[in-house]
Formats: sequence, C-alpha cells, structure tokens
Amino acid sequence: MTDEQWGAAVRLLWGPPAGSARGPKRGLTLEGIAGAGVRIADAEGLAGVSMQRVAGELAVTKMALYRYVPGKAELVSLMVEAAMPQPPVLDAAGEGWRERLDLWARELYAGFRAHPWLLEATVGARVTGPRETGWMERALAALDGCGLSGAEAIDSVVLLSGHVRAIAEQERAGGGGGESGAGPDAQMVTALGEVMRVHGERFPALTAALASVGAHGGQDQALTFGLERILDGLGLLVGKTAPRSS
Repeated sequence: MTDEQWGAAVRLLWGPPAGSARGPKRGLTLEGIAGAGVRIADAEGLAGVSMQRVAGELAVTKMALYRYVPGKAELVSLMVEAAMPQPPVLDAAGEGWRERLDLWARELYAGFRAHPWLLEATVGARVTGPRETGWMERALAALDGCGLSGAEAIDSVVLLSGHVRAIAEQERAGGGGGESGAGPDAQMVTALGEVMRVHGERFPALTAALASVGAHGGQDQALTFGLERILDGLGLLVGKTAPRSS
C-alpha cells in the first residue's frame, strides 16, 4: 500500500461511516460495497474483484463507486473486514490458555475455509480493521498472566496463525477437502502411494510410513497435530517463564 492508500484505508475502516461528498444520490453504504466485493470473491476468487465488477453488482457506475472507495486496495480492506468472522468468545473454551488458543485457531481455520480468498488478501503490510484486530486481541488476552513478554506473546499468536494458514492454503490448493471430502494429507498419501508402488525401493522410510497410514489411518489430522505440538511447546515456555512478571 502507498501512504495515500494506507491513510484512506484507515479512514474507511476506523473512521466514521463515509458517504459521498458530491452528487445528490447517496444510496450506497460501505457495508453494501464490501458485501458486493465479498460475493464476487467467494464465487471467482480475489482476481475476479475489480471496481468495475463491484459497481456492476451494485448497479451504479464505476465513477459513483469511487466517491465512496478510492480504489481496489481500499476495497479489499473493506472486504476483509466484512468477511472475517467475529472473534470467538474464548471463555466458552474453559479457563486454560491452551484450550482457549485451540478454539481460537480452529475458528480462524473455519473463517479461511468459508472465504478462501482471505488467505491471499491478508498478507503483507496493510491496515487491519477493528474486527480483524479483535482476533489478535482475543488471542493475546488468552495468554495474559502466563508470564510471557509482549514479544513472546505476539510471536506465539503469529506461530499459531501461520500453522492455520498453511493448512488452509494446502486445502485451498487441493480444491477443498476437510470435512467435505479428502483433505490435503489424504490427497498427498494417495498421490505418493501410486508412485511408491513402482519406486518404493528407493524410498524405504517413506514407503513404510505410507504403509502404516494405510493400515492404521491418521491422515488429514495435520491441523490438530500441529496445534497440539505448538501448544505443547508454548506450555514448556510458559513453564519456564511463569515466575517472572509479564
């Protein structure tokens, strides 16, 4: 984002609702504009979104749309804020930080599954809106009192979100999966299994691991496996730092 785009996005996401300062008609709202962009992105991906397409969806001219939103970068910022689910209430997960962060990560994963284009739209230096920022707030609040420094707490949340993003991206690249069908792990096992039938003698460890999966299952648990290992590691860190103040 340029400095100008950054400032415009801040005003749109955090300032009072912006309407057109020109012209007699003020029938559009930022919520309606964002909603139109989300519908297009859900159907065609982020590449299908343009100011012209959104204007057409709203039955207005592109110039009319520019009175509300300066350009596509700011439009995508509004779309992200509209598409991100509300931050989860972590109190329902129990008293422990581990249970709360587990719920947080799974809810974030569900959000990416509902709108896969969010994976592309939420990278790089950009302005985050109140709802998206609320996700960071909830995760950090779950770690409050664990004795971690601010940097450690933020890095912990980044580590968790990175794992969630990686699994969601694999699923997106594989064309879905998860609860609706074969996930990325199962797809990989299937593809490798075909190759190992011919070339297995060159890769004995991989062949043995695939045979174990075939016999005992366990694929498509990468999200849970990774979350548990990350939370195990955070538990060790919390154990070491608990005596010191945050």
